[in-house]
Formats: sequence, C-alpha cells, structure tokens
Amino acid sequence: MTSRHARQAASDRRLAEQALSRSARAPLVAGNDVELMIDAQVHFDQWLEAIKNAKERIFLENYIIRDDEVGRAFRDALVERASAGVFVAVISDWVGCLGQSRPSFWTPLRAAGGQVRIHNPPRIGSPFGWVSRNHRKLLTTDGRLGFLSGVCISAKWLGNPKKDIPPWRDTGVSIRGPAVAELDNAFFDSWADIADPLELPPPVACPEVGNIALRVVANQPYTAGTYRLDQMIAALATKSLWLTDAYFVGIAPYVQALCAAARDGVDVRLLVPGTSDIPLVAGMSRAGYKPLLKAGVRVFEWNGSMLHAKTAVADGQWARVGSSNLNIQSWLGNREIDVAIEDEGFAGQMARQYETDLENATEIVLAPSRRSRGRERVASSEPRPPRPSRSGGSSSRAAASALRLANTVGAALSERRVLGDTETGPVLAGFFGLLVLGAIGVFWPRGLAWPLAAIALWFSLNLAVRWVQLRAQRGKADADRPDPSMEPHPGSKRSGE
Repeated sequence: MTSRHARQAASDRRLAEQALSRSARAPLVAGNDVELMIDAQVHFDQWLEAIKNAKERIFLENYIIRDDEVGRAFRDALVERASAGVFVAVISDWVGCLGQSRPSFWTPLRAAGGQVRIHNPPRIGSPFGWVSRNHRKLLTTDGRLGFLSGVCISAKWLGNPKKDIPPWRDTGVSIRGPAVAELDNAFFDSWADIADPLELPPPVACPEVGNIALRVVANQPYTAGTYRLDQMIAALATKSLWLTDAYFVGIAPYVQALCAAARDGVDVRLLVPGTSDIPLVAGMSRAGYKPLLKAGVRVFEWNGSMLHAKTAVADGQWARVGSSNLNIQSWLGNREIDVAIEDEGFAGQMARQYETDLENATEIVLAPSRRSRGRERVASSEPRPPRPSRSGGSSSRAAASALRLANTVGAALSERRVLGDTETGPVLAGFFGLLVLGAIGVFWPRGLAWPLAAIALWFSLNLAVRWVQLRAQRGKADADRPDPSMEPHPGSKRSGE
C-alpha cells in the first residue's frame, strides 16, 4: 500500500510539473542559489555592486529609469563600466520613462560605447502599439548573476523622510546558477523585438551553485504564460495560497479560481495597497472584494505608503516573485518576468515575510446582515448615518461624524475594516467624468470635436501606412513567386535532352 501510494504521489508530481512547464512555457532549472530581497535600498545596493564588479557584459531592462539621484547613480556606474570595455546594453520603456527621463539622459552612456534601446515608442502604422509595454525589472552581469524584481530605478521607491513618507514595500530576488542563462535569453528576446539581435560570444555554461529548482517565466504580449501559471497554482494549491499584488484587478476566471480554492478549504489571502499611486486602480480593486470575501478569501490592505510587491506563496512549497501584477494588462499586454521557485526553504522564508507584512495591514471584512440572520451583506466602510430629519441641522452631521470616528477607532483596534455596500469611488469618478464631458459638449463643442478629429486622423494615417505595407509585402511575395509560363510543360523536353 505504501509503495503504491508513493508511486501515485510521484506520478502526480510528474503531471503537476508537466502542467506547470507547459502552461508557463518555462522549464524547471535546477542547481540555483536564490536570495530574497526586501525593499528598494537593498536592491539598489546589490544592483550597483553587481554593475561595478562586472567584467564582460551587463544587461539592464527596467520599466522606469528616472533622472534623479538614483537613476544618475546607475547611469554613471554603467558609463564607468562601458568606458572600461564592458559590453553594456539597456532597455527601458517609453511610457514608463515618459516624464521621468529624457533621451539626453543616456547621451553619456552612448558616448562611452553603451547601447540603449527604448521599447515601443509611438510609431506610424501601429495605432494600438502603445498598449503593449515592457514592464520587466531585470539585471544580469557576466551571465553568472541575475536579479528580477518589482523595483524600478527611481528615488520614489525610497520614500521621502523629509515628508515622513516611508519607503515603498517591494520584493525581488538575486539568482546565481544555470537559471541566469534563462534571464539572459529573456533579455535577448526583448532586444530583438526592438533592434537587431545582439551578437555576442556564447557565455560559458554557469555551473550549479545551489539546490533550488525554479522556472523563469518571461511573459510576452498575448501569450498569457503567467496567467496560465497563476490559474494552475490556484487549482493545485491544497493548503494555502497567499498573494501580494500592487494593482489587483481580477478578471472573472481568476477570481472564480480563487473563490473555488477558498471554498475547498484552501487558506487564500490577498494583500493589496491601502493607498495607491494610481487611485483609480485602487478603486477598481476594492470594487472586486465582495465575491472574494463571500467565498472565504481573506483580503488585507497595507497600511504603509505604497505596497508595490508582486508575490505568491502556495502550500509552503512554491513561490513566485517578479514584475507581474494580477490584472489583464500584465497577463496579456506586457512583457513581464517572474521566477517560480519550487523549494520549501525559500517558500517558508516567503511565508514568514508575508506574516510580517500582515502585521502592518488591515483586514477587510463583511458586516453581518441586519435584515436576516445567518446571512451577510456588505456594510458601509463608514457606517451609514441615520437618515436625516426633514428639519436638517447639525445633529445628523454630528452623529455621522461620531460614527465615522467610531469606525476608524474600531478599525485601528481590531485591525479590520468593514467593506462598503458598494465602493463608491469608481461610480463617483464615472459620474464626474461624464458630467465634465457633457458640460464640455454643451458649452464648448470644439473641446470634444478637436480631440475626436485628431484621433480619427491618427487612425486614418495608421491605416493608410498599414495598407502601403501590406501592398509592399504582397508585391514582394508576387515577385518571389515563380512564373508558371516559364515552367516547362510536362510533356515537353528541355533542349539538350
């Protein structure tokens, strides 16, 4: 019996590994050493040290590289290495760096021999090209040391002590071992998408330096590799699935997968920002809490300045760290890079960090129904004040203020906050947005006409360019196709025969 159970367990393990490999299109690579990195200062210190110690080549790929003290420190370190003969290649994103750094920021590096490419700037012939972004945060040096993370190269991640703003909470990893070659390959693929492929001598195979097996999931637009992986993990988890995400906007199939796991007794938890640098996304995230909470998923909001980490840990055996958020833009639209680690020691470390993070978070709960016993409803995040009397006055406002104060104090003491009947932020934003558009249309029609005309002209120009490109491709194909009239007739003989 024991032998049969062992064989069954081994078979199940093989099937799970095969499913994960095929869903993410990422093979399991053994023999690595992985270090967990918490918050930006640790990242910046280790990244700069790796750059300064590089002897052969440096590949840097990051969504935002800002022209501030942090960005300039990285650029200057890259310039020094390029001047010393190290091959330096940098990829950044056009949208990510918009308003953060100008093209002239990279002039010193290019002058020193480094190469810089910007991912997907607006271009004629691709009207929707801007939708796809390079959201990766990747650094490798000499083919032996690699990093991936959620941290961008910007002083914003360090907070602002003068304004009493703490550092952003973020997570990354450093990797040594054979998996670094997978990180390099991911960089090569991004580079080839922008410019001619890099021509470099193949690196010496990196030897095994540890005992950690992992998958490098290099997601590309419209491939959904990370999405399939996340769905698979939600289906395979049997005990726990603890998620941290900066911009959670769950689509129906993934929300259903989380709810199904919770209903099956899996301890599913979701930690998201309490205050976000993109308030609209935070409102959309809160609007999706209700089905999760009703299914038994526990939702927590971070109490710090900004939670930017993107992590998962399941069953104390599997963990994911990287740049992918749990939303459709990351899953389908962006270039992302994550590492899925199958190691109890590392997963345990991630679980302990998660529990530490929850000490600085507030749990969101459903309020008991006042209308029927044994059922739950979503109450106001600030308990609904009594209906004001017709006479109005300050008494109702005072009562409402007292209730708001009581709710705030209660949340502080219990570390829980009651979810609103409906999160009104997105509704209110939609109301004001449509109101402003309507007012512009009534009082200043040109304010709507000119943008619409510009959009129409932009798309018409792109369609015209696309038509020319397709005609050119068709003409080339016709020119390459052999002329049937020049072919010998099957019944005829060639001269000389």
